[in-house]
Amino acid sequence: MPMLDPYFVTIAVIAVLIVGLSKSGLLGSLGMVGVPLLTLVMPAREAAGMMLPVLLAMDAIAVYTYRKEFDWRILSIMLPGAAVGTLAGWALWAFVSDDAVLLFVGIITLLFVLDAMLPLRKKLEGLPPSRPWGTFWGGFAGFTSFISHTGGPPFQIYALPQRLPPAIYAGTSAVFFAMVNTAKLIPYFFLGQLNVHSLELSAMLIPVGIVGVLIGIFLVRRISVKLFYHLAYWLVFVLALKLVWDGARGMFFGL
Repeated sequence: MPMLDPYFVTIAVIAVLIVGLSKSGLLGSLGMVGVPLLTLVMPAREAAGMMLPVLLAMDAIAVYTYRKEFDWRILSIMLPGAAVGTLAGWALWAFVSDDAVLLFVGIITLLFVLDAMLPLRKKLEGLPPSRPWGTFWGGFAGFTSFISHTGGPPFQIYALPQRLPPAIYAGTSAVFFAMVNTAKLIPYFFLGQLNVHSLELSAMLIPVGIVGVLIGIFLVRRISVKLFYHLAYWLVFVLALKLVWDGARGMFFGL
C-alpha cells in the first residue's frame, strides 16, 4: 500500500504542507509544486485526483479566515474565464497522456520559476486592469488548475499587479480557487479521478493540509520568507527540469 511506504508518506506530507502554507498566503504560488512533488511517487493524474479533496479542505479554512477580505471586482473578471478553462481541461483530458501531463506540469513549473526570477511582473505594475486580460488569465488558471492544480501563476500574473493589500490578495486567491476546485468535483468524478483508493489517501493527508494552513496563517505576518524563497525556487527549478525530462522522454522516446 502506498500509504504505508515511508518514501511515499514523506513526499506526500511535504507536498501537502507546502500547499497548505501557500493557501494561507505565506508562500504564494509555491503551492503549485504539490502535484509535481507527488509525481515523484505516483502518476500525475492520480496525484491530481488525490489532491482535490485535500485542496477543498484547505480552501474551506482559507475562505473562512479571509471571509471579509477579498476583491469581488477581480473575481467577477477572472471566474467566467476560469469556468471556460475548466471545461476545456475536461474536454481535452481524454486526449492527453500521462507523459504529456508530466511535461505540461514541468513547463508550467519552469515558467513559474522564470517569472519569479525575471522582472516581468514589474513591467506590468501600474497598468490599469483589463477585463479581456483578466478573463484570459482566469481561463488559463482554470485550465492549468484542472490538469494539475497549477493555476497559481496565471492567477498571479493578473492579480499581483493590482497591488492589493496582502490580506485582500490572499482572500481573493482563496475564494477564486475554492470556486474553481469545487467546479472540478463533477468532472473528476466522471473521469474516475475520485475513487475509493484516492479518497483514502486524501483522508490521510487532509489533516496535514489543515495543519499547514493554520501554521501559515500564524506565521504569515511573523516571519521573513526571503531566504526560503531563494532556496525553494532553486529546488523547484531542478524539479521542473526533471519533470520536463521525464515527460519528454516518455512522449518522444517511449522510455
